[in-house]
Amino acid sequence: MDKISVNGIRLYAYHGCLEEEGKIGTEYEVNVAVWGSITQAFHSDDLSQTMDYVTINRIVKEHMAVRHKLIETVANKILEDIFKAMPIVQKAKIKVAKLSPPINGDVEHVSIELKRKRKHYLDH
Repeated sequence: MDKISVNGIRLYAYHGCLEEEGKIGTEYEVNVAVWGSITQAFHSDDLSQTMDYVTINRIVKEHMAVRHKLIETVANKILEDIFKAMPIVQKAKIKVAKLSPPINGDVEHVSIELKRKRKHYLDH
């Protein structure tokens, strides 16, 4: 299987359980990797035959703009839409990191990482 990665998507968003997080927000970094066969794209030079990193970036930005309490929820919704938008994707991994989280201590970031196969989303 072939892999395409979109790394270091930096955004400002308002996710979190604390009321202040919804008002103040913080910076996030999102990394996405997708796997699928892009052999046909080699020969056709056709964007529809590959996994489009522009689409991945758009999906990430759209979901990060909608406030949720948990970054787990956001990460799952991003993967759902990636699988819907690109049938060629067979497996995907996402890491959503909240930079400088508002917790008691000097913490660089907290993160959630999900790995899913297409089948996981087709069963729901």
